[in-house]
Parts: sequence; structure tokens; C-alpha cells
Amino acid sequence: MDAEALRTFVAVAETGQFQAAADKLGISQQAVSKRIAALERHIEVTLLVRTSRGSRLSLDGQVFLPHAKKVLAALEQAEQAVRPGSRPLRVDVLNRRISPAQAVYRFYRSHPETDLDAVTLSKENAAQAAQAVLEGTVDASFRALPADQVPAGISAERLLDAPLELLVGPGHPLADAPWVSPADLAGHRIWIPGIRPGTEWAAFYQALSEAFGLSIDALGPHFGDEALMDALADSVSLATLVGSGDRYLWPQTHDLRRIPLHDPTPVYPHVLLFRSGDQHPVLTALRDHLRTAGPRTPHDAWAPDWVDR
Repeated sequence: MDAEALRTFVAVAETGQFQAAADKLGISQQAVSKRIAALERHIEVTLLVRTSRGSRLSLDGQVFLPHAKKVLAALEQAEQAVRPGSRPLRVDVLNRRISPAQAVYRFYRSHPETDLDAVTLSKENAAQAAQAVLEGTVDASFRALPADQVPAGISAERLLDAPLELLVGPGHPLADAPWVSPADLAGHRIWIPGIRPGTEWAAFYQALSEAFGLSIDALGPHFGDEALMDALADSVSLATLVGSGDRYLWPQTHDLRRIPLHDPTPVYPHVLLFRSGDQHPVLTALRDHLRTAGPRTPHDAWAPDWVDR
């Protein structure tokens, strides 16, 4: 059933005249007549009876009118539900401990009136997350995705570079260093459990290893972040890498040390993926916020060659 024909029928019923309905809808009287005729043919009843003073509802028209109004109201509600800004912006932050989640949280704190949902597609790689954006499962996702792998219909904007830090226990040889360079890590075992083949973070750490001759592995089972912190605290040789904006908690007695990396500063390049042309106002506000208030990229930043500059 044609929604415009329904809207036209309701307009004639409310105004009592074809011309008045035409003026209300911004169409010609002939267009009104055609729509009403098509609607009556479709439902096979006469809805309006023309008189010398205009038009009046037939008995069938009187029965049909409240239902037509309900249909139009339901259509309006459906349209309103998906209009930009009428529902929360769904943003994939990958992991609630890392920089994207903290950046989105800071945005929300500075814009408390915004309506958004932070979700974690932690089992999806970058290509799968991009597909989720394309299909509308989420509105945006923070990923490290090469420009030549961004699918058609998706826009990518590099908005959040997360500098890496070394995390070690108090007995590690580098525990008291104010900062270290990536080259200083050669010969030390860097353990990052949970790296899965085929993910963008696996590609990132592989590039980092090759660039600076590092030994980075994900050997052994991953029992969670707390178990990793326990292992670091008890070891004089084990280290891991975390983002400077990542939030991890450990007992005070662990005395773990976060040591900045410089000369150069490796950064994990979080790219915001979103549907091209998406006009959701919260998405626009989030992008503006990250451009102006987000952390600045270090002057000596290093990122893999495949990252879009």
C-alpha cells in the first residue's frame, strides 16, 4: 500500500476538499485525485464521496480512516527511530581497558548530554569490525587497518595514536630506567599473551619486532590481565607492552613499573572506521573532539609502514 496515498486520503478527510488537501501536501489537485483513485482500486472500496461542497467520507472511509492514521503514525515512528541522532551512537572500542575506551569516556565526560553505547567486538579482527560497521551492527570502530584494506562505503580517519610503554616488575634490569628506546629492548623477552594470528595487533607487533629486532611472543595460555600482572611481578626477565592510556590495576605489593618508550616512540595507530556519509551528530562531535582534545602524536612517533599517515 502506498504511504503517500494514505497520507493524501487523510489530508482530504481532514480538510474536506481535494484542493485544500493538495495545498496542504504541496501537490496538484490532479495528483490528489490520482492517489485517491489508486488507493480505492487497491482496497476495492469507495472511500470518499464528492459533493457540491467538497468531499465526505463514505461509510467504508469512516472505518478506514483511523487505521490509516495508525499506519502513518507507525511509519513516522519508524523513520524517527533511525534518523541521525535519534538513537545512541554505537562505538566499538575493542577492549574497555585500552586507549579507545578511555578516549570515548573522556568525550562522554565532556559531553554528558550525548547518547552513546561503547561496545567491544573483541573477537573480531579489523576486517570483520569494518564489515560490522558496513552492516550497521555498530556505527564506528577503532582499529588499525591499512588504507588499501578499507572496504568501499567505509571512511577511515586516524585519530588516536597510543604511545607504547614497557611494563615490568621491580626486579627487571630496566625497572628503574626513566625511559628506554625500542632498541634497548633487544634481548629481553616481551610477552603479550592473547595475540591471535590474523588480527591487526598481531601484524602490528610483528612489524615492531622486525623493525627493532625484538623478541615478542604470545606463548602459553592467557589467563587474563591479572595473571599477567602476577607473572611480571614475580619475574626478573619478563616484560610486556601496554598503551600509555591503558588502564590496568595490580596490587600495590607488585610494584610494577611503567616505562615510556622514546627515540622513537612506537605508537599503536587507532583508526576510526565509520560509514561514509554517516550524519549521526554524536559521531561528528566525537571526531571533532578527538581532533582537538585527543592526545597528540609524539614528534618521534613510529608506526608500521602499512599504516595510513
